[in-house]
Amino acid sequence: MPKPSEELGTENISSLLIKQSVPASIGFLVMSIYSIVDTIFVGRFVGPLAIGAITVVLPISFLISSMGMAIGIGGASIISRALGRNERKRALKTFGNMVNLTLHLSVALVILGFVFDDAILTIFGGKGDILPLSKEYFEILLIGVPFLAWSMMSNNVIRAQGKPKVAMLIMVIPAVLNIILDPVFIILLDMGLAGAAWATTISYIISAAYALVYFIKGESEISFVLKYFKLDFGLIREIFAIGSITLARQGSVSLLIVVLNHTLYAYAGEIGISIYGIVNRVMMFALFPVIGIVQGFLPIAGYNYGAGNASRVKSSIDVAIKYGSVLASLILLLIVLFSDKVVNAFTTDAQLIRESSFALKFVFMMTPLIAVQLVGSGYFQAIGKALPALLLTMTKQGFFLIPLVLILPNIFGVNGIWYSFPIADVLSALVTWFFLKMEIKKHLVFSPAA
Repeated sequence: MPKPSEELGTENISSLLIKQSVPASIGFLVMSIYSIVDTIFVGRFVGPLAIGAITVVLPISFLISSMGMAIGIGGASIISRALGRNERKRALKTFGNMVNLTLHLSVALVILGFVFDDAILTIFGGKGDILPLSKEYFEILLIGVPFLAWSMMSNNVIRAQGKPKVAMLIMVIPAVLNIILDPVFIILLDMGLAGAAWATTISYIISAAYALVYFIKGESEISFVLKYFKLDFGLIREIFAIGSITLARQGSVSLLIVVLNHTLYAYAGEIGISIYGIVNRVMMFALFPVIGIVQGFLPIAGYNYGAGNASRVKSSIDVAIKYGSVLASLILLLIVLFSDKVVNAFTTDAQLIRESSFALKFVFMMTPLIAVQLVGSGYFQAIGKALPALLLTMTKQGFFLIPLVLILPNIFGVNGIWYSFPIADVLSALVTWFFLKMEIKKHLVFSPAA
């Protein structure tokens, strides 16, 4: 019987992409639902400022835990190509180094988070009445961050083996648990914002336990081999060369949120931060199918690149962009038609509903173009070309959106912030499309990288 990873090199691309993407999409869907439910409970039972507090804290916690995601994506790229070349020892050694790095680095970052919590929260926009609420939420959430980092790392390793359903469960478990625990802690036990934080932290811990059990039970092609936990600095360089793309992406997102929170506070006060909190939650939810397509695409491209199958790599790019663009267009249509109803779910505050609905339409205006940007940068990451992947990953947030957010409000006021999003989408898609077409044209026939 063929191993699951071998199907990545033989099955029809369209059906394979669907098979890989649907579980990833479901995982992201459930995760985004819990994020929305979390915000709804907080907004309705704690207050609008609590939404602002969560908006300040989440990018910090995800920036810390993205170390696990970066190691996971960087290592998974190596593992996918190693499995494509039938180099199991290299795959096992990579996994051992990934485990070692994830545990030590995430714990170190959490310690720094506790020591410098006030300064960090202030930098990320925790001002005025939002600051004490942010600190309450942040200090509890930090406890769960190493567990989240482990889950993120494990998720990518499992998906690299062609096991998307197991990878999906790692994402679904904390989401479902959080949805169950939120009303218990926030309403029943009357713990307020602290209850929301404990619900999230406990969910992260249980998800990490599930991933650990999966590897221990021996169901994985990749397993714990103690001798491979010894750090190999050549492998570490390769993991971080690719994984740094994820860190750069999350870093640019976090920097963007710092700029957004400070700019929104300057032009609209605390309510401005709460508006973006709602917009951001809707973005996380609405874009789940496109992100799922990209996650399904990565192991297919990486495996076939490792196997030297150029035609399957090019086909996977075309199919992923086509499917992603169609789904993104449907998302835009739904946002335009139902923006008021979507925002109304989060809050009863009339001003917050009105202004969030307006912002939502502009932020999603050029959504159909994001598939090009995500698949294009993901392709370079999957095949281990770190520099172009890094640059393309930084394009939207780092090169276009942050400068626009700093410039346009001077002309259009707070609305200039929302105008920045569609302009950045157009510019980043054009740049990514240019470099992707050049890469494909140059490598009609190629040999896999070492």
